Amino acid sequence: MAGVLLITVPLVAYGGTTLLTFLMRNVPGYLDNPVRRGLWRAGHAHAGVLVLFALVAMLYVDQTGLPEPARMAARVLIAAAPILMPLGFFLSVLRPRDTRPSRLIWLAVAGGVSLAAGTLTLGVGLL
Repeated sequence: MAGVLLITVPLVAYGGTTLLTFLMRNVPGYLDNPVRRGLWRAGHAHAGVLVLFALVAMLYVDQTGLPEPARMAARVLIAAAPILMPLGFFLSVLRPRDTRPSRLIWLAVAGGVSLAAGTLTLGVGLL
């Protein structure tokens, strides 16, 4: 699971480079679209923070007294969050003319639920 998370780090860096390019080149549909700009910035920020959080959390999973299926569930749920949440932010306003998030914003909610369930499982297991 940590390997999957580490592979996402260059993707987060690429996303940051893309956002910087949009700013420097004044790409239509980014600077002039506050909803898209805000959601893409949120997606990038959440991706970076959640990948780091998930990597640290992976170190604790094996320290729990949970049975293996519960440990695997915690790993998967925590690792899913930095993938689902940013996807929801990005894909909900994929087209430059989108001024409202599409239903794909629910991926961000699914990522939040995944993160909550995984961290709750891990926390209980560590107690």
